[in-house]
Amino acid sequence: MTQQVKRAFKYRFYPTDEQAAELSRTFGCVRLVYNKALEGRTRAWYGEQRRVSYVQSSAALTEWKKTGELAFLTEVSSVPLQQALRHLQTAFGNFFAKRAKYPRYKSRKKSRASAEYTRSAFKWRDGQLTLAKMAGPLDIRWSRPLPEGAEPTTVTVSRDSADRWFVSLLCEDTISPAPATDAAIGLDAGITSLVTLSTGEKVANPKHERRDRARLAKAQRELSRKAKGSANREKARRKVAKVHARIADRRRDFLHKLSTRLVRENQTVVIEDLTVRNLLKNGRLARAISDAAWTDLRMMLEYKCAWYGRELVVIDRWFPSSKLCGTCGTVAAKMPLNVREWTCECGTVHDRDVNAARNILAAGLAASACGDGVRPQRESSRTGRSSVKQETQRATAGIPRL
Repeated sequence: MTQQVKRAFKYRFYPTDEQAAELSRTFGCVRLVYNKALEGRTRAWYGEQRRVSYVQSSAALTEWKKTGELAFLTEVSSVPLQQALRHLQTAFGNFFAKRAKYPRYKSRKKSRASAEYTRSAFKWRDGQLTLAKMAGPLDIRWSRPLPEGAEPTTVTVSRDSADRWFVSLLCEDTISPAPATDAAIGLDAGITSLVTLSTGEKVANPKHERRDRARLAKAQRELSRKAKGSANREKARRKVAKVHARIADRRRDFLHKLSTRLVRENQTVVIEDLTVRNLLKNGRLARAISDAAWTDLRMMLEYKCAWYGRELVVIDRWFPSSKLCGTCGTVAAKMPLNVREWTCECGTVHDRDVNAARNILAAGLAASACGDGVRPQRESSRTGRSSVKQETQRATAGIPRL
């Protein structure tokens, strides 16, 4: 059964000097309005315990434009400024609902330079996009076509740290579910192998950051030698940013291809609920863990499974997948990271990662059958063990090796 989803299509474009100047002014005004509105809300919340609504912030923006100090806000399109206030409203909504921390100010150097335009602020005609306050359309490189008959409802323009310009078009797209299959797969995330599958296959870790580490180090050394505020330092900064962008682009491309393949070939995908933020506290492995980008892989699996009618099962992070024998169900007392192969009391020799992936698959299938484990389960107050662990260890005991 097909479904309608909102899907963003991102393209690179090359602005003229006039367009680049206009967009740069817009980015600055968006950041200023966001920070000024956040300052007013912070003063009201911590000083008077009073919440400020979007309507009140919008009225304040109108008053700011009337002052001589902020009259330049009228020179750019008002729509991106209003969208910045809406984004701030969403951030405060998440904060009050305890889904996120208190909103932070946008930095000129560290924050992403972007502006969002709704239908009233851009013109889409004959496959050409013209933004408000601009005389001509953007020179977009159409690397892939938009869905047939689709028209963008929202346009987001951004510039990354490597001075590359991108435009993201949000469109309604029709997604058809993938053909049904009985296959199921378990994934064990790692560093040497990016993921190990329950079929025994190991997907090698491309280690994109390590491959470009020498180039990155050279660019960073050159940057450190430049005088702050000089034009040469800005050129050196862009070189560093381009190396980072190259690494990120290659990593994202690899993860998209891997996640698409896993979703197409399997009806059920089982993964662990890894707390990457805590794992990054390990100073020796933090760089390798960041390069692996497990969080990005999980995010891609989540939305692609939802799109194509697949089931994604996330098992408890405390499930001892590596220490559990998939043949007899015995749990080893200890399993240091340097142990890649171990022998159980029953005589079965296990490859650590393959055994973990098979246990993860069995745990996911057992949890899915009983309606448990799709979300991480905390430990039971009576037994001190999660229901997923108990159900899985019963289900995995005696499972023959594939």
